Amino acid sequence: MHSSKYPRRTILKGLAAGSLAPLLGANLIGCSDSNDGPGRNENLVAAAFDHGVASGDPLQDRLIIWTRATPEQAGDVRLDWEVAADRDFTQVVASGSGTTHSGVDYTMKVDVEGLTPASDYYFRFRNDSTVSPTGHGRTLPVGAVSAVSFAVVSCSNYPAGYFNVYREVAGREVDAVLHLGDYIYEYGRGGYASDQAAEFDREVIPATEIIALDDYRARYAQYRTDPDLQAAHAAHSFIVVWDDHEITNNTYKDGAQNHDEATEGSFEERKLAAIQAWYEWLPVRPPAADQGIIYRRFEYGDLVNLLMLDTRLIGRDEQLSYDPFASDAGIDDVAARAAFNDSNRTILGAEQLEWLKQEMTGSNQRWQVLGQQVIMARQSVPAPIIEILQGIGGSSIDDGVAALLQSVAANQKPAEERTEEEQALLDSAIPLNTDAWDGYGFERDDVLNYAQQSGLRVVALAGDTHNSWASQLTSSEGVVTGVEFAAPSVTSPGQERALGPELAAGLGSQLPLVIDDLVYTNLVDRGFMTVTFSQEQTSAQWHFISTIDSREYTVNEGASLAATADSLLLSS
Repeated sequence: MHSSKYPRRTILKGLAAGSLAPLLGANLIGCSDSNDGPGRNENLVAAAFDHGVASGDPLQDRLIIWTRATPEQAGDVRLDWEVAADRDFTQVVASGSGTTHSGVDYTMKVDVEGLTPASDYYFRFRNDSTVSPTGHGRTLPVGAVSAVSFAVVSCSNYPAGYFNVYREVAGREVDAVLHLGDYIYEYGRGGYASDQAAEFDREVIPATEIIALDDYRARYAQYRTDPDLQAAHAAHSFIVVWDDHEITNNTYKDGAQNHDEATEGSFEERKLAAIQAWYEWLPVRPPAADQGIIYRRFEYGDLVNLLMLDTRLIGRDEQLSYDPFASDAGIDDVAARAAFNDSNRTILGAEQLEWLKQEMTGSNQRWQVLGQQVIMARQSVPAPIIEILQGIGGSSIDDGVAALLQSVAANQKPAEERTEEEQALLDSAIPLNTDAWDGYGFERDDVLNYAQQSGLRVVALAGDTHNSWASQLTSSEGVVTGVEFAAPSVTSPGQERALGPELAAGLGSQLPLVIDDLVYTNLVDRGFMTVTFSQEQTSAQWHFISTIDSREYTVNEGASLAATADSLLLSS
């Protein structure tokens, strides 16, 4: 992504006829202009900075900075901003001013231009004598780069517990934070993972499920009062994508599992309201007209080509469930596999798929890094295990454990030593998670086969599952073409909530013995990843938080895995 390719006025002109035009850039101020238009400034009011500051979408010569003013009363708020090369602001390199107002929920962004590559900058906003906290961001490097590091987070459900993960991320030395979605959750009080919300004083606002624009704005405002989330945003530039809960559970391009048009109105209106609030409240640069909505590129010199994708909203077909393939006899695994691998199913959409291929092959970077929402690696397990997890056929947990152990034993044998029953068990394998790329198998194969044939090194980063995973990425012929590192959640519960900690830990230890491409998983702990890149290798370190039930916690270091640029094979 080049900083001068899409000036703001071109972006808005190109989208003028589209339904998203009112949502894009309404709170954005360029360095050389302001949003003071006619009628503004007639009723200026004082304001505080209750929601902190943030930076994001860094490029080689520019950086988005963000804040939200909390007005003392209705009216426009005038804000000054400045960016400096030092924390004491003795070397100010850019400054300006503008107004914000209720039409953008009193948020403000500035796309600060003319910055130096690979440099640290500090920024703040001012309303008369009231000064915001100081934020920090870092521009992208150019040319030869020896190392790049990211903190990777996802799935932060406010009522589920304290944001200790964000507090820990704030203190880490990384080039940027990648947030892979589920930044907020849409449920009302008493909804998902809210058992202790009253005890934690974290009951959601508004009290109902969020559907309209004001609802989404209020929910973001509540999240952004959290001191640990504010600290993480102040410390690092964020590069973000949405997943489903920024809109509603299990969203796809024209609907969602958790939306009923009969009782909740138009899904399209809800989606646009959610997108508008997302753009207002996150430090994201408005998109260019020919780049879709949120998929975009960040170049870290000659080392990392970071491609942030939208696997959730812009192109995704509706998820398939196992219900059509289930009977009292179990799941018809042959029919299920055929449906999940249908060549007509898409998770990216045709335009984004073509963009991804072009951006990968047009890159001269060592690593092609896909920052996206859902698990890309192959994660199929024998059908009897899925039947237990889905409650199909009346089997018990004990039956599921037995099927898992039988599958492990069969998979450890050479093929020629397996019995017919053992081979049939393994051959019945179907996707563990149909909401992930496994539910869109043809397109996953298309991407990975293309990468393998083009000689690219792919590193996929994922969130969504609330659990930790590391896998090989393989082409349809089984050729290793990259690795995938998947982050645990900030607070949202994982399999330990559904299965209990002991059973979840046991399942996590056995799954790599059943799923060929899976190298590591942790199905119990909350936390985050740090992922690093050098010319020689990529590596991931998982960091787990001892508790989210208290603000007092310790950090437990999880697995550390690496793959060299030559072999791409994961090892500890």
